[in-house]
Amino acid sequence: MNILVINCGSSSLKYSLFTFKNTEETRIAFGVVERIGLSQSIYKRTILKICKQEKKSFIKIKDHTAAIKLVIEDLLNKNNRLVKHKNDISIVGHRVVHGGNIFTKPVLVTKSIKTKLKKCFELAPLHNPAHYAGIIAVEKMLPSVPSVLVFDTAFHYTIPDFAYMYAIPYKYYKNDHIRKYGFHGTSHCYVAQEAALMLNKQISTIKLITVHLGNGSSVTAIKNGRVIDTSMGFTPLHGVVMGTRCGTIDTSIIPYLIKKYKISNDYLNTLLNKKSGLYGISGYSDIRNILSMDKCGNKRAKLAINMLCYSVKKYICAYYGILNGIDGLVFTAGIGEHSSYVRENICSDLDCLGIKVNVKKNKQINKINRFISNKNAKVKIMVIPTNEELMIAKEAKKFVD
Repeated sequence: MNILVINCGSSSLKYSLFTFKNTEETRIAFGVVERIGLSQSIYKRTILKICKQEKKSFIKIKDHTAAIKLVIEDLLNKNNRLVKHKNDISIVGHRVVHGGNIFTKPVLVTKSIKTKLKKCFELAPLHNPAHYAGIIAVEKMLPSVPSVLVFDTAFHYTIPDFAYMYAIPYKYYKNDHIRKYGFHGTSHCYVAQEAALMLNKQISTIKLITVHLGNGSSVTAIKNGRVIDTSMGFTPLHGVVMGTRCGTIDTSIIPYLIKKYKISNDYLNTLLNKKSGLYGISGYSDIRNILSMDKCGNKRAKLAINMLCYSVKKYICAYYGILNGIDGLVFTAGIGEHSSYVRENICSDLDCLGIKVNVKKNKQINKINRFISNKNAKVKIMVIPTNEELMIAKEAKKFVD
């Protein structure tokens, strides 16, 4: 069985092709179409099936339909030996950022589902319309292949009402569905399952804190396989300090800035989402640049790193208390997987909670699931590379099965 996973952004399309055989799953190809709709688009593809074959080409792609067509035709190319016919793709799994309060689990694409998905556009105006365009494009190219939508927000639907509600007039929840939704759910779900395997326990019996650290970051409390709380909120802006997002701030800052500088809503949205966070403090959004600047003695770079680590540490401590202790702490995503310095900084001075990094293990460079805590530590600290595409493929297969 071949499953194609599609992730459409506003001007990009990422994909992975997986083959499932018995109990094994293998990614055999992946790629990305960038700069969709611009004068020159970029297509990059890697085939892993026989030997690693890479391709990069420059081509004009006017929309997501053209991007999907490019991808499907490349997969069908006889020289690539990936799929012989369109129907050899059994399922298409689509990543969708926001399911609102409508979608709490994967769903099969139907006319009714597409209508409901449009109602979520206003919750994620940069992402959901692009996802929708990808869905329509796949239907045109693969009309007989079922499509399954997997939502980033769905894993968080188990958060109790007292944790997802905001203390503003109730009518805004009832009429406008303003509440905490949480994001990165597919990633948190994947690493939680992997952590349970590493601990040799059922996920329904353990308590975890999972830390997804990338350009966008979030922390999630998981009890017996169910999310109790997560750091992101109504939008991905809330929570810890991120690459370009401010994270949690005093909301009174917003009307203060509007009044003093007479800035527009659009500019304010750009300011908080794209010009704040690590970038706003240090002038850089990439943690590698910031760490390099810190080593050179740059005070703003050091401040940015300390703010990031401190904000994550606060959530870990809060969720530790809410969960009444944990079995494991998981780091994942770009920064979480690759920055030993950030991991060590976050875990420092948490000995009282049984959280202590083994410095030697933490500094080892490895791309596999691994423990970075001492062997007999009370809390097992793990680094688990996330695999959202595989999780989407599994969810799509499970749903169709």
